[in-house]
Amino acid sequence: MQGALRAPQPTPMPVWVKAEISEMTVNRSGHCYLDLIETEHGTDTVIARCRATIWSYTFRMLKPYFETTSGQAFTEGLKVLLQAKVEYHEVYGFSLNIRDIDPVYTLGDMARQRREIIRRLEEDGVFEMNKELELPLVPQRIAIISSPTAAGLQDFVDQLHNNPHKFIFYTKLFPAVMQGNEAPGSITKALEQIFEYEEMFDAVAIIRGGGAQIDLACFDNYELAFNVAQFPLPVITGIGHDKDDTVIDMVAHTRMKTPTAVAEFLITGALQFSQQLNELEKHFTELVNDQLEENKNRLNDAADQLSLLVNQLIVKQSNRLEIARIQLKNRSEAFLRNQFSDLKQISAIAKNQTHRYVTRQNHLLEQSGNKLNFAFRQQVLKNKSLLLQFQNLIKFRSIETIKTEKKNLNSIQEKLRLVDPQNILKRGYSLTMLNGMILKSVHSVKEGDLLETRLSDGKVESMVKKIYNKQ
Repeated sequence: MQGALRAPQPTPMPVWVKAEISEMTVNRSGHCYLDLIETEHGTDTVIARCRATIWSYTFRMLKPYFETTSGQAFTEGLKVLLQAKVEYHEVYGFSLNIRDIDPVYTLGDMARQRREIIRRLEEDGVFEMNKELELPLVPQRIAIISSPTAAGLQDFVDQLHNNPHKFIFYTKLFPAVMQGNEAPGSITKALEQIFEYEEMFDAVAIIRGGGAQIDLACFDNYELAFNVAQFPLPVITGIGHDKDDTVIDMVAHTRMKTPTAVAEFLITGALQFSQQLNELEKHFTELVNDQLEENKNRLNDAADQLSLLVNQLIVKQSNRLEIARIQLKNRSEAFLRNQFSDLKQISAIAKNQTHRYVTRQNHLLEQSGNKLNFAFRQQVLKNKSLLLQFQNLIKFRSIETIKTEKKNLNSIQEKLRLVDPQNILKRGYSLTMLNGMILKSVHSVKEGDLLETRLSDGKVESMVKKIYNKQ
């Protein structure tokens, strides 16, 4: 930890100390407790550490002053220049009591870290990767990374879906934290979720509403910028600030100022493409009409020439047809005489061969009939034997089943006899009834009610004089 301290003895005068805030806690009283460290240059190795305290009355002034001046939240991970008084306690040991803070030093360190992130991205060869992707002519399927409660999200969605040109856009929100230390990891996780459905989207929009410059430090993160730069879909940012670009803005394919500007960018791109299509349609229609007119003239000329040629061809073919008709008439008579003679010979041969074929087929048919008759008789005898066996088997099993069911019926009759109410009464039990209903509880009667008690050999009527409840 760099500073003016060399001796272990406490120093009465305040000293300026450069350190990194490793841990930070604010208790209910408003006191801020810090763990300050110094790391070896270029590594994360801690070479010095000490405790520090900012009392509540000082912290209430220093924190707003630092955050307003630097645009950065006063939190863990910052490198700061602090004015502190060295204190020593016999129990708690050496510590610093912070009196003042210089935000200019932190601004310089943040700028240095920002330049370092950009340099690393350029050395890794990824700084321009997302810009080199080709944005579709009309990106309509948009994956949105934003906080569900972000001020600009609803404006972005409304402007996109209710555009005056009636262009259709498909949007899907992937929620993420958009400020604070959790933002880089949350946005990276949302990018990973989009990557799983990469083919379903044309581009990614990272948007948030307006806010203080202090909320934008999370976008100057190397890991987040590295993921955005290498993402396989074009990334459009609308983080809601007009001043310096964040590192995410620098590596993204397209940087817009606000969420509504991103929506306007998408709508304008669709409108330009629509206008180009209209112009192409108009130009194409004109070309087609010109071509149709030209072809119409050519067709008329060709039709006139064709008509003349057809007439000439018809006359020539008519002459040839007449000559051929005369020649065909002379040759047809000789041809028919020759064909009639050949037909008589073929008829005689066919008649002889047909008779022999029919005789042979009748003989084969008779043999097949005999074989089929014999096989049918054999199958009938076999089926008759099986039928007798089945009849005997069914008869035997029917007798056994009747015996079994008879035993079961006798058993059921015996059980019914045992539970017959008349038999139960014969064993000394009785039934008490009130108004024709069996009495089951003393709560169903009252004094003066007329009860009927049924026994095995008759019934008794009685009146209730007193009721005893079971305790």
